[in-house]
Amino acid sequence: MQQSIAEDPNFVRKVFTFEDKKKNPGETLTVSIPEVLDPQYGMYVWPCAVVLAQFVWKHREELSGKTVLEIGAGVSLPGVVAARCGARLFLSDSSEKPSCLQNCRRSCEANGLSGVEVLGLSWGEVPPDLLLLPELEVILGSDVFYDPEDFEDVLVTIVFLLRKNPRARFWTTYQVRSADWSIEVLLRRWELDCIQVPLDQFDADKPELAASSLPGRHTIQMMIITKKHG
Repeated sequence: MQQSIAEDPNFVRKVFTFEDKKKNPGETLTVSIPEVLDPQYGMYVWPCAVVLAQFVWKHREELSGKTVLEIGAGVSLPGVVAARCGARLFLSDSSEKPSCLQNCRRSCEANGLSGVEVLGLSWGEVPPDLLLLPELEVILGSDVFYDPEDFEDVLVTIVFLLRKNPRARFWTTYQVRSADWSIEVLLRRWELDCIQVPLDQFDADKPELAASSLPGRHTIQMMIITKKHG
C-alpha cells in the first residue's frame, strides 16, 4: 500500500502564501510544496524559485489562459503558481532523474492540479515530446544556470524553445554565486536579448517572501530573455 505524503516521514510540506495588498479587497494565493529529504537539489525549494514565483504572482493576470512551460522544474513552485493563476502548464526536468519528475507530479497533486504533463528533458537535447508541445507564450526557469559546465547546454535548450516559439519570453532567476560566472557573453553569442528586472519592481527585494524564510540573504537576479529580432 502506497503511503500518502502526509504519512511519509521523507516528505516535508512547505506552504507559501502570496499576497497583493494593493488590491481592494486584497488577494492571496497559498500553495503547498512537498519537499523530499534527499541530497538531489531538484527535490526542495531554492531561493531563486520563490523570487520567480513572486514575479509570476505579480503577473498573474497576464498569464491567465497562456501556455507555460517550466524547465528544470524540480518541485515546480513557479509553475504551480502559474497554473493556480489560470495558465495551461507543462513541467519538465531531467530525463535522467525520474525521482525529480515524480516530484513535479507530487507538487501538482498537492495543489489540486490535474492534467499537467511532465516531460523528461536533459539540457542540450531535443526529445520528441518537446517537438509536440503547443505554442508557448512563457517559459519559466529558476536557477537553471547553476553549474557553469552546463550553461552552454542550458542555452541550447532555451534557444531551441525560443526559435520554435519566437514570441515567447523566458522568465528566469539566477543566484549570483561567483563574480567569475557570467551568462552575458553566451547570450550575445546565441543572439538573445536580456532585460534585468529590479526586484523592487515586483516586491521581491526582501529576505522573506510568500510567508517563508526564503530567499534569505542570497543575491538573486530576475531576467527576461527573448529571441533577438531584426
